Amino acid sequence: MVTMAARGGAWRGAAVWVGLALAAGVLAGRLPVMASGGALGAAVIIVAVLLEPALGLVLMLSLAPLKTLIATEAPLSLPIDIGQLALALAVAAWALWRITGRRWDALPRTRLYLPLLAIMAAFSPSLIAAASTGAWLSEMLKWAEMLLLVGIVLDLAGEGRWAWIASGVVLAATLQAIIGLYEYYGGSGAPHLWIANFQHFRAFGTFGQPNPFSAFMGLSLPLALGLAWGYGMLALARWRERKGGQWVVPAAVSLGYAACSLLLLGGLVASWGRGAWLGFGAAGVVMVFFAPRRRWQGGALLAAGALLAAAMWVAGYVPAGIQQRVQNTLTEFTGFGDMRAVPISDENFAIVERLAHWQAAVNMANAHPLVGVGLGNYEAAYPDYGLVSWPRALGHAHNDYLNVLAETGVVGLSGYLAGWAVMVWWTLRALRQPDPVMRGLTLGLLGTWTHLAIHSFVDKLYVNNLFLHIGVMLGLLAVAYQQAQRPVEDTEHVV
Repeated sequence: MVTMAARGGAWRGAAVWVGLALAAGVLAGRLPVMASGGALGAAVIIVAVLLEPALGLVLMLSLAPLKTLIATEAPLSLPIDIGQLALALAVAAWALWRITGRRWDALPRTRLYLPLLAIMAAFSPSLIAAASTGAWLSEMLKWAEMLLLVGIVLDLAGEGRWAWIASGVVLAATLQAIIGLYEYYGGSGAPHLWIANFQHFRAFGTFGQPNPFSAFMGLSLPLALGLAWGYGMLALARWRERKGGQWVVPAAVSLGYAACSLLLLGGLVASWGRGAWLGFGAAGVVMVFFAPRRRWQGGALLAAGALLAAAMWVAGYVPAGIQQRVQNTLTEFTGFGDMRAVPISDENFAIVERLAHWQAAVNMANAHPLVGVGLGNYEAAYPDYGLVSWPRALGHAHNDYLNVLAETGVVGLSGYLAGWAVMVWWTLRALRQPDPVMRGLTLGLLGTWTHLAIHSFVDKLYVNNLFLHIGVMLGLLAVAYQQAQRPVEDTEHVV
């Protein structure tokens, strides 16, 4: 009887699938070719994501940068932006994976929750002064989503999934770099983005603006370099140990990440973003210093690199346009003061506009020193604190530290700095592990945090869904830190 019942259930299941297939075929026959093809492709992607939840995160990372492009160019408007839709799909796939696998145990614990919760707690009192509760909730939701992504990445990290997730971060940025390089060599056509004596266009990918694109390049490039380094060290170690051909796969992966790094570097240069250049320069210094296990070796490498860079600069091997761009960056921002009396010209418009928004942020902080004007409320409060000659708000202060101070006061900025200081410290702790690949991942994340810290002096990087990528990378840090605490025999990497 049991066998007959089981067979009956199998036949009913098969009949359901056959019926669905027939219905899909009839629907495809009635729809236009493009519509049916798109529906079929979407169905395949959804099934793949449901079968392997890590693909949901990779898909989210690739689609999130399309937010501006879809909002401005798509024939149909979406109810929410594509990044949030992809995040919802990734969360649903992860939840289904847990339910179907009967994984009823609690989420993996990590210390990384604590600094993120501390930052959110420090931001919370700013709700008292918020003119726009919706803007406050929208900004706080970003940090809640980052917290959620840390847990999901850590939960999915087993069986080598963390490596696929890390590759998803690099892949998403590499795709944007390719688009940006196409724009740089003439695919843009936007006259206001002419650079290099009208020979090229500033790259912006699908972000609509060069600044968030340059931030994406700068945040992702250190991770790609770190993974290339880590897999390269693994290949070298296996080759030295005479382990047959076991060095071939990690060597190939290392070369793949190195190729992605070259594309990301090209995208970074093509963005013409000075803040991103400075951020990556600082990230490179930190990564070179911490790459060797002996600090004196890192110091020697830095000294040699500095001499080489100085020689190239003096000898004129650095393009003149890049030299001028860097020199202007180092001089323009030293003149921050009262922007109300500064005459405006075509040459200084961009810098004076940015400094005027810095001054507005300082005005907000002076008026509300403890809790600020409300998280995410810079734009809403700007009319009361902005300069008369600059009536239009840019959305944020183009300096994340001043922006946090203006919106959340001393309480919020102190919590933000303390939270990130703890996460950077734990990143340094995670470097102390024998697994070369995991160490390379951690080294890349250290470079990413360095870029974020430096670039934030001239811009805000938690925009255009970049906070989703930062959340995933924080999840990867949780994985690296967790593995660094395990016994040595349990940290052998499997490619």
